[in-house]
Amino acid sequence: MSKAKESSMRAGTSKDEVAPQDKSSQPRKTSYTSKLLVTAITLSALAFLVSRDQSGTLDTYTLCSNSGSQDIYTVDAQNTKVQCIVVKNGWITDSGLLGDIQERWNDTASGEGNMVVKWIPSGTVVLPGMSDSHCHILEYGASRQIPLSTGKNVRDTVSLVEEYIRAHPDLAENVPRVVEGWGWDHASWDVEKLPTWRDFELNPITANHKIILQSRDGHALWVSRAALADSAPFPDEIEGGVIVRDENNEPTGVFIDSAQDLIKRPVLTQEDLERQFTTTVNDALKHGLTSLHDAGFKPESLAFFRRQAEAGKLPLRIYGMTFFDEYAEYWGDQRAPLVGAGSGRLTARSVKIFADGALRTGGAALYEPYADNPSTRGAMRISTELLHKVVPRFLKDGWQVNVHAIGDRANGIVLDAFEAALQGANVTALRPRLEHAQIMTKADMNRLGKLGVIASVQPTHVIGDMWFAQDRLGPERVKGLYAFRSIIDAGARVTLGSDFPVEGVNPLAGFYAAITRVGTDGTSPHGPGGWFPEQCLTREEALRGMTIDPAFASFTEDTLGSLEPGKRADFVVLSKDIMSIPASEVLETKVKATVLDGKVAYGAL
Repeated sequence: MSKAKESSMRAGTSKDEVAPQDKSSQPRKTSYTSKLLVTAITLSALAFLVSRDQSGTLDTYTLCSNSGSQDIYTVDAQNTKVQCIVVKNGWITDSGLLGDIQERWNDTASGEGNMVVKWIPSGTVVLPGMSDSHCHILEYGASRQIPLSTGKNVRDTVSLVEEYIRAHPDLAENVPRVVEGWGWDHASWDVEKLPTWRDFELNPITANHKIILQSRDGHALWVSRAALADSAPFPDEIEGGVIVRDENNEPTGVFIDSAQDLIKRPVLTQEDLERQFTTTVNDALKHGLTSLHDAGFKPESLAFFRRQAEAGKLPLRIYGMTFFDEYAEYWGDQRAPLVGAGSGRLTARSVKIFADGALRTGGAALYEPYADNPSTRGAMRISTELLHKVVPRFLKDGWQVNVHAIGDRANGIVLDAFEAALQGANVTALRPRLEHAQIMTKADMNRLGKLGVIASVQPTHVIGDMWFAQDRLGPERVKGLYAFRSIIDAGARVTLGSDFPVEGVNPLAGFYAAITRVGTDGTSPHGPGGWFPEQCLTREEALRGMTIDPAFASFTEDTLGSLEPGKRADFVVLSKDIMSIPASEVLETKVKATVLDGKVAYGAL
């Protein structure tokens, strides 16, 4: 048997596993017919062997690389590439070389007629549908209202709010209505300084409005004087948060981490939620995302996604982390995890706990003080005692536990809790996750691998933070920041996300950042070779990190994450082969089609 034949048979299924076909309608197994078929491919890039259900919707087809090349990355255990996959009723039923697939189907009992053979153009490739392992779905939609991230300084950012108010007469005329936005980033401004409510007062349009703006990292609110007054009075202190105050001990209008909960915010309507959701879905599908892990369902957002699932309005897959409120009663034994609602597109079987804040706003909990602010070493948002109490309870009650941990102290404390809770447990059945795992000691990286805790990381944070990270952490401690290679070498499994809207929605930006550790302009603080280039991922690791590894991290690796028989037909067609082109071309790659359950959700086949 030839090597090609062996490869195609390994990648395919047995006769008994494929759907039955009508022998009389199959192509003849002759070399002459094969030559004619290749000619047809070259001329039209499409074959016309058709199988449709009674509604006229294509239900069975074979997707193939052109001219016999193998440009479909299955991301199976061997990282196999194949020429074709067979899709039937939303599932992959076979894969391999076209000739071998035709032979297997010819040998199958008749009964269902012929298939469409769809050819992808030369130069394009097929990957499993990509996943974002850590994002904020509704918040991304909200962030698109006002482009705050483009502000270069505080005055520029206030002007963007002014433009938004002017463009919405209902806001300009209705001062009591709250203006909300997302994305300001003082760390990227000309002068790195926290804003205040007084900045809004200097602009006659924004002066009297209630304005609430979320920071880019989601860990701080900047509010106007009117919004401040609406939420007053404030306590002197709040556990796990900071009310930023001036020299007179008066609130400046910035509230960090848990202190954000002190600000009264309007309740979003169903129309508001649908608008935000639609914005996110459109951008996600455009960029080849088929699964999103939402890092923090609050009750109202979980209720919204349940309604969408019940109405059949989930155009992609959502894996939700239910928000944990440290001040509320334990609820893990009062409700069952939600699995596979909306025809398998909505699951909420994990809980999201916040251990600390963020590096940008100085809330990440460190063992030693910040290099650029020795007066603080950040803060924990949850007590060690509560963490040790709730982690084992949630795991026992059937919940996956995902903990946000940025600083090295936070990661160490969380791993202490996981280590205690996992003694004698089957970690593969529980799959706890460290969300971010941003700054870690070498000892804790090794412990992460030993315990089997999943590291959910965001490569685009690397190229965003590398310009200020050393100033904040110092030359030695910064080596433990975003140390992806060290984490993998320690034996841990890594799954990739973006944390959008903190970063952009495009997963290829994460792929690029993971393999290069340079900015989009090809530069880094350490030169064009990358910022700590020894921490780069290989392309295979990055590809697996946004396909099969997110599937494992969400308990769906049996049906998602790779293009193998028996799995759902979720895949994406890219204009370039990101596994072989120069890294500088990765961000030029476009999504030609995004497919879920075998049906096109974006673009065209």
